[in-house]
Amino acid sequence: MKKVTLILGLALLTVISCSENAEELKDSQISENQEVAVDMSDFYLYTDDFENGKSKVGKDSKVCYSMANLNRQLSENEELYDKMYTIEKGVRKFINAKKPSGAGNGNGGGTNTGGGTDPVSDGLGVITIPVVVHVIYSNSQENISDAQIQSQIAILNQDFNATNGDVNNVPSEFAGLVADSDINFTLSQTIRVASTRTSWGTRDEMKFASNGGSNVVTPQTHLNLWICNIGGGILGYAQFPGGSSSTDGVVISPQYIGNTGYVAAPFNKGRTATHEVGHYLNLRHIWGDGRCQQDDFVADTPSSDAPNYGCPSYPTVNCRSTDMTMNYMDYVDDACMYMFSEGQKSRMRAIFGSGGPRASFLN
Repeated sequence: MKKVTLILGLALLTVISCSENAEELKDSQISENQEVAVDMSDFYLYTDDFENGKSKVGKDSKVCYSMANLNRQLSENEELYDKMYTIEKGVRKFINAKKPSGAGNGNGGGTNTGGGTDPVSDGLGVITIPVVVHVIYSNSQENISDAQIQSQIAILNQDFNATNGDVNNVPSEFAGLVADSDINFTLSQTIRVASTRTSWGTRDEMKFASNGGSNVVTPQTHLNLWICNIGGGILGYAQFPGGSSSTDGVVISPQYIGNTGYVAAPFNKGRTATHEVGHYLNLRHIWGDGRCQQDDFVADTPSSDAPNYGCPSYPTVNCRSTDMTMNYMDYVDDACMYMFSEGQKSRMRAIFGSGGPRASFLN
């Protein structure tokens, strides 16, 4: 009888143990599935900001060619879409993992939810980006001075750390969203290349010595900035994370660099570089390059249906919400843009996380 009781007891213990293990496995699978589950239903890459290579905006308006450049790269490289999809999914996972419980999903929607400080540290610390500047010039004006280049580095540091002198101009509606991104920039090297070419266009030809330009330098750990006359009224353009390392970086025409020397108003305060480096760090235009239903993947930037130009009055209302016209990722004049948002900060920093497309900068 004792033997039978012992056997029954062992059997019962085995059943309980197996049941507990099954529950643990189930819980583990749920946890893993929750971690993997990221809403990508709003993801897009191609835009209609440019048609047939020509801007839809007036000739005197600000023209950033980054999205048109992305359209070209997508058409030339069929693997790029999948690569950028994977990067975006990783960015959203990183951001979601750092959020406090009850926070929004951060995948769009354009709702101003307040804030202004990090509820949870992302563990990355202060990020420092060394910059290699390539000056490609056909005349003395285009061969901009070291002082002009240094002024641009100083402006990047101010704008990305919310120490710019005009940040107090942000209206109270958005003041709680102003972000110090904890991203710094240092000038690593300046390369100067004389050329007989007076205009370089937007097909990355300036990025190769074989074309008379200047080859990229260690793009895994350095931001490469090519300064040359692009032409066509284009201020600059950038490559988003995921593109070819041989062309990775930012291109800006010389008269839109810094705030001293050879500069042209109203884009003479160094904000073209701030805008383009934003793209390089995975930010979209504030209006999502589409109508109200298309988003920039940042929850705290209100939805909009078009870029803003000049120095618009406040409030400017689109899509039933006030536009964040003073955001660096709009198209307004340099003097009228002076903030990144907390959501944009999270998005930029996420690409430096483990497995991210710019994680090597931290090593």
